[in-house]
Amino acid sequence: MCDSGSNREGGAVRSLESVQAVIKAYDVRGLVGEQLDEPFVRDVGAAFAALMRGEGAIRVVIGHDMRDSSPALSAAFAEGVQAQGLDVITIGLASTDELYFASGILECPGAMFTASHNPAAYNGIKLCRAGAKPVGQETGLARISQQVADGVPAYDGAPGAVSERDVLPEYGEYLRGLVDLSGTRALTVAVDAGNGMGGYTVPTVLGALGQLSIRPLFFELDGSFPNHEANPLDPKNLVDLQRFVVEQGADIGLAFDGDADRCFVVDERGEPVSPSAVTALVAERELKRSPGATVIHNLITSKAVPEIIRENGGTPVRTRVGHSFIKATMAETGAVFGGEHSAHYYFRDFWGADSGMLAALHVLAALGEQDLPLSQLMAWYDRYAASGEINSTVADQTERTEAVLADFAVEIAGTDRLDGVTVELASGAWFNLRASNTEPLLRLNVEAATPDEVAALTGRILAVVRA
Repeated sequence: MCDSGSNREGGAVRSLESVQAVIKAYDVRGLVGEQLDEPFVRDVGAAFAALMRGEGAIRVVIGHDMRDSSPALSAAFAEGVQAQGLDVITIGLASTDELYFASGILECPGAMFTASHNPAAYNGIKLCRAGAKPVGQETGLARISQQVADGVPAYDGAPGAVSERDVLPEYGEYLRGLVDLSGTRALTVAVDAGNGMGGYTVPTVLGALGQLSIRPLFFELDGSFPNHEANPLDPKNLVDLQRFVVEQGADIGLAFDGDADRCFVVDERGEPVSPSAVTALVAERELKRSPGATVIHNLITSKAVPEIIRENGGTPVRTRVGHSFIKATMAETGAVFGGEHSAHYYFRDFWGADSGMLAALHVLAALGEQDLPLSQLMAWYDRYAASGEINSTVADQTERTEAVLADFAVEIAGTDRLDGVTVELASGAWFNLRASNTEPLLRLNVEAATPDEVAALTGRILAVVRA
């Protein structure tokens, strides 16, 4: 990002618009060299440190993924933090949930350098307060953006120091302590790391469990993602794992995204397991440990999720899509667990943060505690047919949404506007249409009793949306 001139001693002047194109609602994300460079992240580090120092922090923990640009960018960020008088603890290569773990045990703010599932040309920063508490637009990112645009005021005290700490063994031990697999049967586990950070964390976390035979796929750390994008939410990126599970005769397949904070599951037949079904399974397990607890789910998860939460004596709470809403609601309610359709899973025992690895341990424990294959085990939790999320480019999101509502007017049993519009139909089926905040897209999700009903509803809705 080119500087437009110097302002204060601590930074450079940039247009607020250009800064806000990179510092988004929940994190920092941009093209390396064009939007994100070392001077820019140095100023982000300084602005973040100034904010945290004002809240009483004395140090910041920093981790990074395997992208080529991550070491230099994280080092520049550390310089900005030190310049504001805060110490830096570097943990080096890490998954995002490993960084959250470090923030939790060290009780200090954290910064993770990753662009998650985005292509190789991108990088970014996920920021958190002590205890892995999120930093969003309203809770700090807007102020950081303004300071980075105006120039970060120089700090007149002594600079902070830098130290290193390897938290990977502690992270693995902590997760294994939350889920007991000691009495489970032997399992063959195929894992597709997508050349992302799962290739670094899985051997330590799961490799220590003797009853698991890990079959690795694309474990080499490579931020150019030579085999497929590290985004298992896109079905085309699961194809390699689906084939590998069958070839290996595995009991289960796990696919992690680039920074390994999300985990997708494939059964022994090579069929994807719905993240809603995983949410329901983990909710059931957590409610056995914490009877009567609250469990969070976003409004795109299957209606089987709140049904199963209630059947197990829990209280379901529905939220908007997005980790900031889930984490805020978990903090407000003291929820034991939260799940999203995108395979983000949040745990009270993990500082309310998301961990794909912890969700994977729960699924492995549930599978290993009984003798059914995964496909039969998960059938109880997968009660309805769903479309998955379908995006449509539209010129007027509101107008197209209202056109769909008009088309279904006589069949609507109820609607709500928590996030876009969710429509309950008299048939028991439902759909949600919500607009993207950053692109001219409408996102559609449909659920019904049968695949044929889902297909018919989806076709009908898309015909109106795309007219």
